[in-house]
Parts: sequence; C-alpha cells; structure tokens
Amino acid sequence: MSIFELFWLFFIITSLWPAMQMRMLQAARLRLMREMEKKRGSRVIALIHRQETMALLGFPIFRYINIEDSEEVLRAVKLTDDSVPIDLILHTPGGLVLAAEQIAHALCRHPAKVTVFVPHYAMSGGTLISLAADEIVMDENAVLGPVDPQLGDQPAASILKVLEQKDMNEIDDRTLILADVARKAVHQVRNTVREILSHNARVNAAKAEELADLLSTGTWTHDYPITVEEARDLGLPVSTDMPEEVYKLMNLYRQPTQKRPSVSYIPMPYQPPQRHDTRQ
Repeated sequence: MSIFELFWLFFIITSLWPAMQMRMLQAARLRLMREMEKKRGSRVIALIHRQETMALLGFPIFRYINIEDSEEVLRAVKLTDDSVPIDLILHTPGGLVLAAEQIAHALCRHPAKVTVFVPHYAMSGGTLISLAADEIVMDENAVLGPVDPQLGDQPAASILKVLEQKDMNEIDDRTLILADVARKAVHQVRNTVREILSHNARVNAAKAEELADLLSTGTWTHDYPITVEEARDLGLPVSTDMPEEVYKLMNLYRQPTQKRPSVSYIPMPYQPPQRHDTRQ
C-alpha cells in the first residue's frame, strides 16, 4: 500500500470516527434508559440540554427547549399506554414558552403517574414542565426557577414597571407596545401555571393560584434558583430519591472539549479513611 493510499485511508477513518463515536454514545444512552425502564416499569424520556460539540469543527452548540423537542416528547407520550408511568429526565435552561406548554399539557393529560427528575437544574420552561409532574425528584443541590415571561432580553414584569414609574406622556410608543405585549404574556403564563397545577391532586386551588402569581409575575429575577427546601416550602411535590441511573445518563451527555478544563477531580467515589488504633 502506497503512502498516498495510507493517507486517504487515514483521512476516511478520521472523518468517520466522530460519527461512529456518536452512534456508540447514543446506543449507550438507550441501553441505560432501557435498564431504568425495566427497573421502574415506566417509559423514560430524556430532555437534556447540554452543550454538544460539533464532530469536526469543535465548537459548542447551545441548546434549549424548541418545537422539535415538543414534537418528540408529545410523540413519546402518545406511544405510551395510559397505564404506563412516565419518567422524564429534565436538564435545561428553558426555551420557547409554546414548546414548554405543549409538553406540560401532554404530561398533565397522561393518566398514569408522571415523575420529573431534575439532576442539576430545570429553569424557566423546564420548571413549567416540572409543574405538570405528580412528583418532582431533585438532587439535593438541584434547582428550579421562575417562569416569568421574557420579551427578548427584557423581563415582561420589568417592562410593566415602567408604566407605574413614569408619566404616560413621557413613554415612547415602542415601550407602550412592549408593555401591552408584556401584560398579555404575564396573564397568559399565570393562567397556564394555574391550569397545570390544577391537575395535581396534591395542590389545592388556592395554592395553585398563589404559586401561579408567585412564579409568573417577576417576584424574583429570571435566573433565581429555587432550591429543594424552597420548592417544598412552596408546596411542590418534591423528593430527593434520585436513581443512580439518572446520574450515569448525565455522564453520557458530553460537554464541549476544552484545552484547559476549569474543573478537575478523580472520577471515583471516596470513602472515609480507616483509622488505625496505635495504642499499645
């Protein structure tokens, strides 16, 4: 074999290897999900948004909840018998309100138990989806977040504050239009949260109304972390009984490759050191 042929063979293998790696990674994810399904007798759906690395160019893709996600989740729910529980593994910064609402309503309509697992965070639209679950299982350090709508990069609730703090004649037309859209957005999201919570037997009507107002009207900043303790204080059905398979699955969703990692540790569980009695 000539050097030229070796070069082309090397080039072909190098080109195909990333695709082969992705296929093997996807197969490992599906095997782990199937193990969890057999163990829990449920349908497992993973909605995980981590930065994926492009196979050849090596730059990260930032992902969020979009229409394609809602289509896939709705399809998975449709393929699940009414008597089969659904386990949704959720890790996302949020995304489109429309997509998150579609997923949440589909989960509310499923007759069997719906459990949402949050290993790290489910913010904004992720929290909206979590509210549709009969049980939210969070890691002890995981967080949820407010669901107040955003207009571009501006919180709808903050736009409405302008109308309260400035004279109407001093506000430009664009801001007035934004404020009108913001008022509608807050009203729509508040009603959606209340409707979603009304499907949960553990949340009464008064509590649903209170939570809808608290989460959707700009009580906190949009990135405010709602911890396990705070979620329980709010009356959400939260537990911390996270299956080990969820953590293993998260390990199979890689982050973008970096030349210098910002976090380093030995990836193995540590036990307390054994103490030796040195007394004579």
